[in-house]
Amino acid sequence: CIFLLASRKDQPTAEAMHLRSYTTPMATTALCTLIRHTSAFTPVARQAASLPMTSSLSSRSSSTYSSSHNNGIPPKSPSPTISSITSALFSTTEEVDPGVVEGTDLRVLKYPHPSLRAPNAEIPLEELTGPGSEISKIAKEMFLVMYATKGVGLAAPQVGINKRLMVYNDTGDPKKWMSETIMVNPKIVEFSSATDIEEEGCLSFPDMSGDVQRSKWIKVEAQNLKGKKIKKKFKGWEARIFQHEYDHLDGTVYIDRLTEEGKEGVKVRLEELISEHGEGGAI
Repeated sequence: CIFLLASRKDQPTAEAMHLRSYTTPMATTALCTLIRHTSAFTPVARQAASLPMTSSLSSRSSSTYSSSHNNGIPPKSPSPTISSITSALFSTTEEVDPGVVEGTDLRVLKYPHPSLRAPNAEIPLEELTGPGSEISKIAKEMFLVMYATKGVGLAAPQVGINKRLMVYNDTGDPKKWMSETIMVNPKIVEFSSATDIEEEGCLSFPDMSGDVQRSKWIKVEAQNLKGKKIKKKFKGWEARIFQHEYDHLDGTVYIDRLTEEGKEGVKVRLEELISEHGEGGAI
């Protein structure tokens, strides 16, 4: 899914914010005002900022849970510790729906399109022949769509291709092509039990977002475009992107992970999407 995070009302203090060097300097007051009033941010200039504090799950900040790990099993909802982490996003670029994208016929599908819930087939080894292969071409076009939406990740089902393929660039910057990652037939083999909560959104669910709890680190196995096996451990921001996109390959969307309160909060918008884009989705 195109991965976006919405701004939070309880941003950390200005002293806790560490902007990257390419962020335009501005007065502290102006920055805080901008963050509070921008509805959705793309993570091109994202920099996590931490501020220890006591908090409950009703807080808009990210709650952190402590434990060791949980082999291959997504975490449940453990009791929170007394500390939490507040994350901030720093960008003035809002999510966009680009419509027609030059260089590809692929389009981002909107909920409740059936492809978002359909099974996704593993890609056979014989199709993984490297650059110039059909899968390589699809991945290249997926990046075109991803960048056009100002996002950082995209799963094949979101563009109507029900294969276990995902792409992402955690910077969201097409000029930083060395950060591009293509994962074929990925699987998560281990989840940390330590989790945090951040607000996620998705272009298949425009104009809505919600808090989602995910593991802070994961271990992953996959293949590259030449069929070579890959083993990686992802932490923090990159782990969250991967888990969000990986869910799509299992027919899971981020609204499935919302709390009952969160689901109730987006119910009206989901009904609007069904009205706009057709029947077929489960609220």
